[in-house]
Amino acid sequence: QLPTGSLQLTLYQYKTCPFCSKVRAFLDYHGLPYEIVEVNPIMRKEIKFSSYRKVPILLANAGSPLQLNDSSVIISAIKTYLISKRNSLEEIVSFYPPMKTVTEQGKEVFEYGNKYWLMLDEKETKRVYPVKEVRVEEMKWRKWADDWLVHLISPNVYRTPREALASFDYIVREGKFGTVEGFFAKYMGAVAMFFISKRLKKRHHLQDNVREDLYEAVNEWVKAVGKHRLFMGGNQPNLADLAVYGVLRVMEGLEAFDDMMVHTKIQPWYQRMEEVIQKAEA
Repeated sequence: QLPTGSLQLTLYQYKTCPFCSKVRAFLDYHGLPYEIVEVNPIMRKEIKFSSYRKVPILLANAGSPLQLNDSSVIISAIKTYLISKRNSLEEIVSFYPPMKTVTEQGKEVFEYGNKYWLMLDEKETKRVYPVKEVRVEEMKWRKWADDWLVHLISPNVYRTPREALASFDYIVREGKFGTVEGFFAKYMGAVAMFFISKRLKKRHHLQDNVREDLYEAVNEWVKAVGKHRLFMGGNQPNLADLAVYGVLRVMEGLEAFDDMMVHTKIQPWYQRMEEVIQKAEA
């Protein structure tokens, strides 16, 4: 446990973004208080201070102000800070250097080295990961959540014009939009995302019925957790549990979420995650 006020956190986010939801799930589960700044997704003036133009961004002050980018880096760095008392948060963040790469589409993006690693010494590692396989498994499924699961969200929530409109109604309601902005975002955004979701479906080689990919993915996750563990982390969630839960949570209230609950075996694990996070928040 950290002394009160020793880590001041401000999260810049879109509420309906799966990467931001992952970070909130992590912070909530660990009982870390934080302020939220909801970013206007059109103007993004709330993050004009940053050369990094995506969310989530976490501003952390543990003696000196620091900006953390990328959801998995944020989670790994803060978790390392909670476990290890040897290094300052600034030193820990330096272990996750940004590297500029070029995508297949020729777009320059930043990738972060080591982002699924916790920077612990041997003694700390043994305490958190009693056997090597536990660490390997956690890292594998955190990466799976980022590289595969998250890409199933948009094609599923914008699958049909009706679902796209319902999704944008939710986004506008939960996000930070002006009245006129919200009206145009809802209707124009729904149309745009319906067609973009078709491109995403093709890019990620999804089936004609994208629900099937979602069902297969979550059942694969349930199978990996197994029948003899409450969570992948055992009796308590680990970082993989929190990542998968954070990604899936953004579909709550939408048709894709209800279908997933009915047609897969995810519900018992998902309800346990809800309960343990609500308990931690309380």
